[in-house]
Amino acid sequence: MFNNNSYSSQSSPLEGIKAIFYKKDVLSRLIIINVVVFVAINVFALILFLFGLDQEFVLAKGTNRLTYYLSLPSDISLLIWRPWSLITYMFVQEGIFHLFFNMLVLYVGGRIFNQFIGEDKLLSVYILSGLTGALLYILTFNIFPAFNNVLSVSYAIGASASVLGIFVAAATFSPNLLMNVILLGNVKLKYIAIVFIVLDILNIRNGNAGGHIAHLGGAFFGFLFVQQLRKNKDWSLLFNSYFQSVAALFYGVKKKKDPFKKVYRNPRKTKTEEEYLRNKNKKQAEIDIILEKIKKSGYESLSAAEKQKLFDASNE
Repeated sequence: MFNNNSYSSQSSPLEGIKAIFYKKDVLSRLIIINVVVFVAINVFALILFLFGLDQEFVLAKGTNRLTYYLSLPSDISLLIWRPWSLITYMFVQEGIFHLFFNMLVLYVGGRIFNQFIGEDKLLSVYILSGLTGALLYILTFNIFPAFNNVLSVSYAIGASASVLGIFVAAATFSPNLLMNVILLGNVKLKYIAIVFIVLDILNIRNGNAGGHIAHLGGAFFGFLFVQQLRKNKDWSLLFNSYFQSVAALFYGVKKKKDPFKKVYRNPRKTKTEEEYLRNKNKKQAEIDIILEKIKKSGYESLSAAEKQKLFDASNE
């Protein structure tokens, strides 16, 4: 659906897809996890069918019990007994087209996110966007009378809230980045994000209200995350610190020093703190000029040196 003209490559689309399964970056792992969960659920359903047990494990609307226990219920009385569903729901897809579209948008948005915002923040935004979408879905269904009749039977599945959070974050950071959309040509990233959001708003009344509401929650977090990031408030730091602590428990990895103890840490002992801050501010001023240039003329107007500076800054 999308071809990003800012990421030209000699490799074919098929080679790009194959590369996902060989890379060890966060984006590739998120896609692999979603695919593996989808395959596992369907293999489980197939085994039940072959042994004639599928009717015993199938609930309303053809949903098997495995999907049901991984899905997110809107009824708080059910959620209390399935707290894990706040996380698991964002890795469960309903069908092959649902999986394909979500992974396509995740791949496109994730690549842009990694280059301009940073791969170290991708997992945090994925999870926190999904949690925000879940919270908005639960609150909406428990507050508004329109959902009283379906509250006890409504559940949410899908990576869409997390995926839209990443895509909107990328669009908020680089709104004028041009994307080559089939049949439409070059379209600014912000307009694609706006179309996604408007479609979700308009379709709340047309079925799958919970899904569309969750999408909006994820999009809202992605937008807010970047706005706060521009104020030097990185909401992913605490989340990343938590994962480092978990990794230390299971793999013996040494936990990094608390990033909140000292906001600006000197990477070279030979430099004073003031010198480090001056250099940091100088680099930030250069990045601001580049971002303003992107806003006015698009990413392709940048020189090779400017693109490299922006790429280096996203990895710092």
